[in-house]
Amino acid sequence: MDGYQTNGHAVYDIKYHVVWITKYRPGVLTGRIGRKTQELIRQGCQARNITIL
Repeated sequence: MDGYQTNGHAVYDIKYHVVWITKYRPGVLTGRIGRKTQELIRQGCQARNITIL
């Protein structure tokens, strides 16, 4: 069962699709703010053993 996670009662493969759109889609998440946001998301995922595809 390559790629699946297991526990005593289940076998699972959970995937999330996250779409983050700011109101009216202005270019807010660019430059320094965008890089910092990306860094924080990556750190949070790494701490929780989440793989970003």
